[in-house]
Amino acid sequence: MVTRVAIVGATGRMGALVRGIVEREDDLALHAALGSADDIDGITGADAVVDVTVPAVSPSIVEAALDRGIPVLVGTSGWSADRIAALRTRVGEGSAPGVIIVPNFSLGSALATAFAVLAAPWFDSIEIVESHHAGKVDSPSGTAIRTAELIGAARAEVGPVAAPHADQRARGQQVASVPIHSLRHDGLSARQEVVLGGTGETLRLLHDTHSDASYEAGILLGVRALPGARGVLVGLDSILDLGLPG
Repeated sequence: MVTRVAIVGATGRMGALVRGIVEREDDLALHAALGSADDIDGITGADAVVDVTVPAVSPSIVEAALDRGIPVLVGTSGWSADRIAALRTRVGEGSAPGVIIVPNFSLGSALATAFAVLAAPWFDSIEIVESHHAGKVDSPSGTAIRTAELIGAARAEVGPVAAPHADQRARGQQVASVPIHSLRHDGLSARQEVVLGGTGETLRLLHDTHSDASYEAGILLGVRALPGARGVLVGLDSILDLGLPG
């Protein structure tokens, strides 16, 4: 069976990557490739929608897909815990069509986040430093926000992380008590480092993205998971079944 895929944000960097994957795979077919000037009704009749737009636009794309009964894969940053909670109410638990929200399509990034969550209860000092190309419009990144939220959940029984002088702007933005520091500059694609500190030791979990090719496997997993998606799934780990909260 061939899945007809509509891509919204197709003229951007990630959109072009998704389009190349869809056109390459025998079980996928391009239904529509929409840019910012195109009518969203172009997604009508698709079996799946992939949203790779910008944070301000993404919620309207998801609404448009759900209104038409089409499952949607969200590859756009900016989906906070509050926004996802509202979406869960809109979609319904275990209901179709489903929504899969993936802040980062890299398999390595998903694993690095899982490792950080595993270590989180054992270290009281935890901070995140994330670096992206100068063109990335949002900060902190969606990956950093999700990592921090999962760290906070993993520390529910031991309490928030130690973040002294959090009132100073240079200490970063706190998410679930975890300080996040964002760098935006030329010469990088994407990097995230989670630094965990304990008595007499430091653990650093660093993930580097060297090219967009690192996202291809995750994008393909996400698109192929859409027909069976129910409710709202968050993170590539929800497809890989890494045991993190969805």
